[in-house]
Amino acid sequence: MIKSRLCDLLGIEYPIVQGGMAWVAGGELAGAVSEAGGLGLVTPDGAMPQGSMDILGNFRKQIALARARTKKPLGINVTMMRPQVRDMVELALEEGLKIFSVSQGAPGELTRHIQQHGARVLHVVATVHHAQRAEAAGVDAVIIEGFEAGGHNAFQETPTMPLVPQVVDAVRLPVIAAGGIGDGRGLVAALALGAEGVQVGTRFVATVESAAHPRVKQLMVQANDTGTIVTAHSLLPTRCLRLGPDGFAERLADMEFHGISQDEMLKFIGAGRARIGHLDGDLNEGEAYCGAVVGLVKDIPPAGEVVRRMMQEAEEVIARLGQRLAAPQRR
Repeated sequence: MIKSRLCDLLGIEYPIVQGGMAWVAGGELAGAVSEAGGLGLVTPDGAMPQGSMDILGNFRKQIALARARTKKPLGINVTMMRPQVRDMVELALEEGLKIFSVSQGAPGELTRHIQQHGARVLHVVATVHHAQRAEAAGVDAVIIEGFEAGGHNAFQETPTMPLVPQVVDAVRLPVIAAGGIGDGRGLVAALALGAEGVQVGTRFVATVESAAHPRVKQLMVQANDTGTIVTAHSLLPTRCLRLGPDGFAERLADMEFHGISQDEMLKFIGAGRARIGHLDGDLNEGEAYCGAVVGLVKDIPPAGEVVRRMMQEAEEVIARLGQRLAAPQRR
């Protein structure tokens, strides 16, 4: 069985963390992943009903749904740029959650506050420098995310494979690899690079329990190796699922290619595009965050099945590698 420091740190069976995807990662998905032995993360806006503005009420509901599915460890994902981030953290602590994945901001004070309540902090970063800063701030593990990841990415655009070993060499904390990982082969590759586990987003979007619209899931199954597009390079690079020439993401990318200003880009983007894409399935007027690994998505299974497949495949890959390395070399 594949175990690592991450498993011991978080009290989980397998070194697989489900990404905290905006709008998509509700309680049903998080609970299913945790019950299967990974770590499920609930996001405050996960599976939020159309028209609702009560994000804290939705957050509490999704935590309850996750808890109804599993007694195993659960976590939450919060973005520090949100105006209500402290309220979200307090709500989760009140609910007794002990694992916090935190992104988009300096860890410092919030990390100390969370840890004072006996909880763990996983901090998402995209550079060696920020991994070292997170370690200095006292976080328990870093999630290092390469440019292959879906959603918002770093301006540096560094891919996962060269990034992970550099971070592993630079910090003593457990490192979780993210971006472009969707099966057991990706898990083994991350472990070979020195990571203690992986964070998986896109593969979990196309699952039964995911809150993503059925059309989004089906488009992911149909996608190939060029199935994503990166937009808004000058504002905040964002990797999304392709639709076609009339898709919102493609139109935004075309505007940027032809020199649209940042002000014009912001006006065109407006508000609520991610919600429209993920929950309504309208990619003509919305966007659906999606990683470059989407070409490996061939079906829409239960989330627990994804965890089981990944672990089985990883074991098989390790066994095959052992056989190849032990085989006599031909001259």
